[in-house]
Amino acid sequence: MRATTLRLGGHTVAIGERALVMGILNRTPDSFYDRGATFALDDLLRRADVLVGEGADILDVGGVKAGPGPEVGEQEELDRVIPAIEALAARVDAALSVDTWRAPVARAAYLAGAVVGNDISGFADPDYLPAAAEAGATVVATHIRLGPRIPDPEPVYEDVVGSVTAFLLERAERALAAGITRDRIVLDAGLDLGKTAEQSLTLLRASDRLADLGYPLLLSASNKRFLGDVLGLEVGQRQDASLAATALGAALGCRVMRVHEVGAQRRVCDVLAAVEGARR
Repeated sequence: MRATTLRLGGHTVAIGERALVMGILNRTPDSFYDRGATFALDDLLRRADVLVGEGADILDVGGVKAGPGPEVGEQEELDRVIPAIEALAARVDAALSVDTWRAPVARAAYLAGAVVGNDISGFADPDYLPAAAEAGATVVATHIRLGPRIPDPEPVYEDVVGSVTAFLLERAERALAAGITRDRIVLDAGLDLGKTAEQSLTLLRASDRLADLGYPLLLSASNKRFLGDVLGLEVGQRQDASLAATALGAALGCRVMRVHEVGAQRRVCDVLAAVEGARR
């Protein structure tokens, strides 16, 4: 049975028909998408105003990119992320998410105002889930084959959907065991994270099976490599492909869309919600 509600801080949000849009805010100098356009705090805050104005329900703040790059220590990540979350908490009404795989960063972010921990490592840090449980935070369990920042150019799976499903269910069980309630656990298949383009497409097509696991399903397909590989597009040319991925994902049960450009993505989700409402 698919999840119909998601807990964000002190609020319970209905997601049975309407998908939420999570706007990406990169406080990094080397993001694959914006190449540091929002690294400066003032630029990030202005970008946040735009995303919220376009309909973002959640803002996801990250201080270290997922792919290979120069080492970013824990203190540097804290220095990037925490002032941004503190400023956003005083500035916007959207729920705040911290994109980190480090428990100390997540814990500090919750104190600063974040209510979601978005961890692409699959809770590799043993203190991550206890920190979230203590703060009453929601967590995103993401499938990754090796780990953040580790190149994985030729991943092999006997059954990619089966492997991802088993991984996500095991991580959800870990979260439940740590005291995090079911409505605070979100699953993410991790498109592009240790997957070929074909494997990512297979997982996108299987979104209905993943949504049927009973947890809210997050889709992070925006401008990703697999879209470029399939269509021969550079990063700046992938917006239409990203919208198509969102439309398919929403139709198949994804209920949190992590995106770079919010406006058109919000409209796609609203159309799908209207169609679902008419069907019901």
